[in-house]
Amino acid sequence: MKLYDLIKGIAQTELPDREISDVTSDTRREMPEGFVFVCIKGNTFDGHNAANDMIAKGASVIVCEHDLGLDNQIIVPDTRAAYPALCARYFGDPQKQLKLIGVTGTNGKTTITTVMKKVLDGFGKKVGLIGTCQNEIGSTLIPTTMTTPEPYELFALFRRMADEGCEYVVMEASSQGLEQKRLGPCEFAVGIFTNLTQDHLDVHGSMENYYQAKKLLFDVSAQAIINIDDFYGRRYLEEISCPKNTYSAEQKADFYAEDILLSASGVKYVYCDGRNKHNVDFKMPGVFNVSNSLAVIACCETLGFDAEKVIRQLNKMQGVRGRAEVIPTGKDFTVICDYAHTPDALVNVLSAIKNGAEGKVKCLFGCGGNRDATKRPLMAAAAADNADFLIITSDNPRNEDPEDIINDIMKGLEGKNTPYIKITDRREAIHWAVRNAEKDDIIVLAGKGHEDYQILAGGVKIHFDEREVVAEALAEC
Repeated sequence: MKLYDLIKGIAQTELPDREISDVTSDTRREMPEGFVFVCIKGNTFDGHNAANDMIAKGASVIVCEHDLGLDNQIIVPDTRAAYPALCARYFGDPQKQLKLIGVTGTNGKTTITTVMKKVLDGFGKKVGLIGTCQNEIGSTLIPTTMTTPEPYELFALFRRMADEGCEYVVMEASSQGLEQKRLGPCEFAVGIFTNLTQDHLDVHGSMENYYQAKKLLFDVSAQAIINIDDFYGRRYLEEISCPKNTYSAEQKADFYAEDILLSASGVKYVYCDGRNKHNVDFKMPGVFNVSNSLAVIACCETLGFDAEKVIRQLNKMQGVRGRAEVIPTGKDFTVICDYAHTPDALVNVLSAIKNGAEGKVKCLFGCGGNRDATKRPLMAAAAADNADFLIITSDNPRNEDPEDIINDIMKGLEGKNTPYIKITDRREAIHWAVRNAEKDDIIVLAGKGHEDYQILAGGVKIHFDEREVVAEALAEC
């Protein structure tokens, strides 16, 4: 690709036109001679300081925010904004060939995107998915480490999706991805907001900053679908300028639920869109999954699909991996794996499971290291208020001492009467829970969900799949 074709509408230069081999902001990548290096300043590293080294490695052009005194520099106001635009252009702007659906919020993103893809698959559409658990192109699964990929990886993925015939892409839009402008020139056919509860304050600093980061999705959405059962959703309704519709599990809205019936195995309700009513039987428990399924139906209707046909697809589904997922035991007790790692998510899943439970609900959970420490006692309080017994353990401790994390958690149990046991090693904790399970118990393994690993000190990642650990424990019973 020629330089002038790459930067058209993005940057200006008087440099002679030249052939460009690739684009990067990553000093660690092996690059072909003649690439463009974009200098981005992060929290711990400033790419501007590496410009000369990248020239020595073969960079033909340096894109920067201030004068570096280089013969081959192009200065732009904001390299974070320029980089995704350059990546998109390098890959031929594949996002323009796709109908993008973005989902943002604290909880529910993975369930909504996964269910949405399954519904669209059921209509014979080829669909891409980008999210926390994995990326997908049709039936092809692609491992991922980030909810919203970095720009180069994102637009390379869009290119592959477009080339392989995808019509739609359903993606989770994380607050960090939005704030760091990773989505660049993407324009969304529909943007969905689920809810906002305390999370990622270690990154954003305050709930207001977190709220404003999520809000960025609606600057690039042709249509918004907003959950008005959430306080922040009602704020968005007043503040965002794109056309918008509302959904609710609690009140009248553009799309809403009536006659809700809850059980430990799922939800039933009547879906209303102001014109028609249809019976929904969605096999994931809790009012929050009434909300999640409403978002899917509302989005599909907004895209022009028939609600009754969408609901037929929903009613056939069996759930989402790591979201209130039942792990088979062959015993007289139940083990459920869920990703709940915020106080609100823990309340939602435990209250949903407790509704209709015949035995005790026992919650095993920990908190991640090097993450928002203020939510640790809140997690404990939420678990104590909604479970009959607690098993307090580790999660992804990263570079923190697991005992220190657990000590923070324990502060939330002050004044609570819920019995508990503390077992720092998560594998040992799961074995204890299975070994001591009683008839009709429901053991909720919270926090890991779809993850099949633990992150330890130094960023060391070890294999840890709770389904396998449960199987090990059962074999020892």
